[in-house]
Amino acid sequence: MAKIYRLLFVLVIMLSATQADAQGSIRGFVKDAASGQPVLFIVVSLEGTQYGTQTDENGFYSLTKIPEGTYTILIKQLGFKEVREQVVVTKDKLLTKNYMLEADDLILDEITITEEGDNQRNNVNISVESMRTKDIKRIPSFGGSPDLVQALTTLPGIISTGDQGGQIYVRGGSPVQNKVLLDGMIVYNAFHSIGLFSVFDTDVISNADVYTGGFSAQYGGRISSVMDISTRDGNKRELDGNIGVNPFGVKAQIEGPLRKLRPNGSGISYILSAKKSYLDQSSKVLYPQINDGNGLPFNYSDIYGKVSFGGGTGSKFNAFGFSFNDAVNSYQNLASLKWNNNGGGGNFVVTPSTSPVLISGNFARSKYEIVLQEQNKEDRSSAITSFNFGLDFKYNIEKDVLRYGVEVVGFSTYYKTFAALDNARIIEYEQNTTELNGFFDYKFNRNRWVVEPSLRIQYYSTLAVFSPEPRLGIKFKATERLRLKAATGIYSQNLMATNSDRDVVNLFYGFLAGPENLQKEYTTPDLEKKEINNVLQRAIHYIAGFEFDITEKLNMNIEGYYRDFRQLTNTNRNKIFDDTPDNQDQPEELRRDFVVETGWAAGGDLVLKYEDKRYYLNLVYSLAKVNRWDGFNWYPPVFDRRHNLNLIGTYNFGKDRAYEVSVRWNLGSGLPFTQTQGFYQSQSASGGISLDYLTGNAQYLTVQYATLNGGRLPYYHRLDVSVKRSFKFKNETALDVNVGATNLYNRANVFYIDRITGKRIDQLPFLPTIGVEYKF
Repeated sequence: MAKIYRLLFVLVIMLSATQADAQGSIRGFVKDAASGQPVLFIVVSLEGTQYGTQTDENGFYSLTKIPEGTYTILIKQLGFKEVREQVVVTKDKLLTKNYMLEADDLILDEITITEEGDNQRNNVNISVESMRTKDIKRIPSFGGSPDLVQALTTLPGIISTGDQGGQIYVRGGSPVQNKVLLDGMIVYNAFHSIGLFSVFDTDVISNADVYTGGFSAQYGGRISSVMDISTRDGNKRELDGNIGVNPFGVKAQIEGPLRKLRPNGSGISYILSAKKSYLDQSSKVLYPQINDGNGLPFNYSDIYGKVSFGGGTGSKFNAFGFSFNDAVNSYQNLASLKWNNNGGGGNFVVTPSTSPVLISGNFARSKYEIVLQEQNKEDRSSAITSFNFGLDFKYNIEKDVLRYGVEVVGFSTYYKTFAALDNARIIEYEQNTTELNGFFDYKFNRNRWVVEPSLRIQYYSTLAVFSPEPRLGIKFKATERLRLKAATGIYSQNLMATNSDRDVVNLFYGFLAGPENLQKEYTTPDLEKKEINNVLQRAIHYIAGFEFDITEKLNMNIEGYYRDFRQLTNTNRNKIFDDTPDNQDQPEELRRDFVVETGWAAGGDLVLKYEDKRYYLNLVYSLAKVNRWDGFNWYPPVFDRRHNLNLIGTYNFGKDRAYEVSVRWNLGSGLPFTQTQGFYQSQSASGGISLDYLTGNAQYLTVQYATLNGGRLPYYHRLDVSVKRSFKFKNETALDVNVGATNLYNRANVFYIDRITGKRIDQLPFLPTIGVEYKF
């Protein structure tokens, strides 16, 4: 393995050195003249040659190693006026050409199709989905308010365990194993307790890349998935905004110039977004059938602001801040739950005048706190304070791309809970950790092959653990329509969640880094004892599949995957002894607070997508099996859903396509749960040896559990529908009216059954909604 690391390192250095032999180069930024915002993923080419590339998420393009001569730059894209400009390329000279694209009268019908085709042909693109605002708004929305989390649950390999308190699970990974980035900053809880809304405002999102596995060395620190979300800059030309109201909340967004866009592309803008839920009050009035008339006790508020400074050369700097808050009051057996996440940071893009390199970076700091107050129990709380800083260098070398960078991540965690065997005894954990990371990534694009080897070097300085993680992605363009692809990689992380698998509803979500009270050795499935070298969680991904363009508008994507979870950390559900000096002769698996588990996940995803001017149809089917070994038994985790099907359809009609009808039907097989075997009355052992268990009074009723996750809930299915009508006015304002229904045929999908009372709690019933949004 060490030889592989050295070979990759030498290869990258040699390839980066080839830049010195480059001939002429052209680079620049492409922006929208109407707003000054970057135009993403469009093709910039030299007419009549093989030289061409796509703009990236910053609107940046780079054409290198061009022979001397006179060429015509061509930018041709539906929705914008065609750009043609004659340029002269000189050997060893760098030519900078920035463009402001003027809007065309043509409707933006085929843009996405063209962009996706180029993207699929020139990138490995395995286990990744890219979404923009219009993609999110295609999904029927809860309360008429489109949200990222509602779109995420329609993607292949992703499931949610419920409408209330649901989290996102990706291909056998738990939520803490998903990395969520907002403008380069790590977000530790991106989803509200209601499970149907995220902290992000859909109208502020520029692009969201969701990697469900096999991601390159650019990303690390998580073993399951990455969600990389970028927000757009504010309008540098004029004041814009919108105000939206629906039965569950209100939102507002405003943007505009602080210094108007200049002919060279420079300018300063701001964007501010806020949303507030009043669901706990409105649901009592509008939906008395929920929770015996008590409504839905969820509340949240989110604020995000950003200021963008753009230079004439295309370099820019963004500063942003946010405050996300969530509250649950009197939910079933809960007294209250509250969490808040506050922070801020910045990111920048720099283009040196004498080098074709694009330098980008980010820095951020945030704090997340959560408190859970339960009846007849001590409070539980957790906090994580985090900072991260990164630098990224990118070279375009003809059709190849070289990237390398460094990243520093530091965080401190705090966790307060009560002892499993004595609710009155408080336990507290505090940890600090720092991660130093570097990565090299080179993408070859040669004839039919796209090959992307990469290497991430993770150093967990607090643990003194060095973790080299090689990764590889490959695509073979068998024909014009058929492309084969595969990927593999090694991944690690030093962060665990403190929620219990036995909790029916996992609203409390605390964090720990490298827990100290972890067993020193564990029992393998072969019943052999194995020493634990460190506390890192580790996984290896294996993925293979193909893309096939059935027609120009209909394409199919099939992927199969296997994940080998080499080491996982979980709370110890088998603990029956306190970890005291008197109990050191007891097995670690019965006295430690945390244990090591192993496991695997295997499955396949099928996506069929059709898109034209008026229709959008998408079929997503996922087959999966997840298995975990806890040192005693194999068991399926609570998110082991065998079958998951999503059917999505959108139809636009009427003059200027002012009407839009969206439909989504979701079918999912039953999730595992642990059945109740019986009950017994427990006594406190605080009296020590003087306790008379024959005459003493029991203090509380205790559940005797059956086999871990040995039962299965019934199948889940739900139909959501929405109809939107857009009214456009002469003064460039508009009004959108959205009428819809969640769970149209009122399917009684079981959420859980109260273990003590036997009362059945269902997911959301039929909920009609109407939302209004005014745009100016």
